[in-house]
Amino acid sequence: MTELLPIGYVRNSAETPADLSDVVSRIEVLPEFVQGLEGIEDGEEIVVLFLFHRSLGYDLMVHPKGDERNPLIGVFASRSPRRPNPIGMTQVKLVRREGSSLFVEGLDALNGSPVIDLKPAVRRDQRDIKCK
Repeated sequence: MTELLPIGYVRNSAETPADLSDVVSRIEVLPEFVQGLEGIEDGEEIVVLFLFHRSLGYDLMVHPKGDERNPLIGVFASRSPRRPNPIGMTQVKLVRREGSSLFVEGLDALNGSPVIDLKPAVRRDQRDIKCK
């Protein structure tokens, strides 16, 4: 099995999920992975995969948003961080890139979350731009 390695880390002021509304987060990409950012452009929608690094254990049935007034549903039908594999995914807007830092809107990852991958939200073959 392949080990997942962080390619970078989330930096923002969010200590709880409630702190994430209207936050611009910075993704600090590690130096050895910066070349992989080539071709990502300001204004583009990207998908960020990250680890729920504070989540311990998992539940197969959850109340959405942790609110017990909501009926129980399966964890795979939710965005709960308490998952067998604590991987989060969010589509964000890239506000700007400054060297190895990506400034994004809409990321629901807490400060310090390890980023494990970045992908364009729209496949290159579905855009006018073709990969080399």
